[in-house]
Amino acid sequence: MSSTSTSRTGSAAAPTPQAKSAAKPHSKNQVWADVVRDKYLYLLALPGLLYLFVFKYVPIGGIIIAFQNYSPYMGFLKSEWVGLEHFQRLFTDDDFWMLFRNTMAISLLNLVFFFPFPIVLALLLNELRSMAFKRSIQTILYLPHFLSWVIIIGFTLLMLSQSEGLINKIIAHYGGETIPFLTEPDYFWILVTLQSMWKEAGWGTIIFLAAIAGVDPQLYEAARVDGASRWRQAWHITLPSIRNVIAILLILRLGHVMDVGFEQIYLMMNGAVSDVADVFDTYVYRKGIQQGEFSYSTAVGLFKSAVGFLLVLIANKIAKRFGDEGVF
Repeated sequence: MSSTSTSRTGSAAAPTPQAKSAAKPHSKNQVWADVVRDKYLYLLALPGLLYLFVFKYVPIGGIIIAFQNYSPYMGFLKSEWVGLEHFQRLFTDDDFWMLFRNTMAISLLNLVFFFPFPIVLALLLNELRSMAFKRSIQTILYLPHFLSWVIIIGFTLLMLSQSEGLINKIIAHYGGETIPFLTEPDYFWILVTLQSMWKEAGWGTIIFLAAIAGVDPQLYEAARVDGASRWRQAWHITLPSIRNVIAILLILRLGHVMDVGFEQIYLMMNGAVSDVADVFDTYVYRKGIQQGEFSYSTAVGLFKSAVGFLLVLIANKIAKRFGDEGVF
């Protein structure tokens, strides 16, 4: 009797072919139904999608001029085709290794110091129990993000100028010798890294705080029962729980390793520090905008993008080898 009831139960639980076919979504009809159902959400996303298409995808067609001696009068189709001539010129340029060194040095400093800083801030903010105090600190940390680089550089000049800077005035007041922070090449890379950390680290904590908020509270309760300290909880629970988020953001960061911020570098650069301040971004501006070498500057930009893309592929593969999700 039990075997009979079991077989009946099993046959009743097993889905019929009609039920299976009904359970499978009809791709076209389902997509259209989703669009109709969420039409207002898609309308909200439309401006962003249009911006992405017009300013990110449409310009990809202009890459062709990196292989031409492009002339605005001749256009894309009639300009002279030169193949890899501009890339050969870039790699044999006397300034190439200087540009590469400066770009990679600033990017490496950002990866070592700037990238982990928002993670540390997020961990510290997560330990605050007073919500009013926590929100006040978050607001203070977020504010620099909304300031333009022009204002940030202006603050830097007011603080570090050798003749009028507040810090040098304090040093001179106590009988010390003023320090040329802005004209000494040894300080340049450190200054731009500190500026980036001050301006963007607070804003970067948003993603990590959101990831930390998704950690199961029962894990912390179990750790407290076992006598784990706050440091142990952060090290053994919080960080492993947000490891995938850290890995994804690091991979995306590597995609921009050749982009160190044109506006910041251009405003900070002067004749005394040009040997350590000139990067690919300023080089492209100088060659493309100021000197009108559109094809050559496009080739330099394409080289930057190719390096970033290659690093993303390598980092994504390494992340998957270590068990993380990766970007794709």
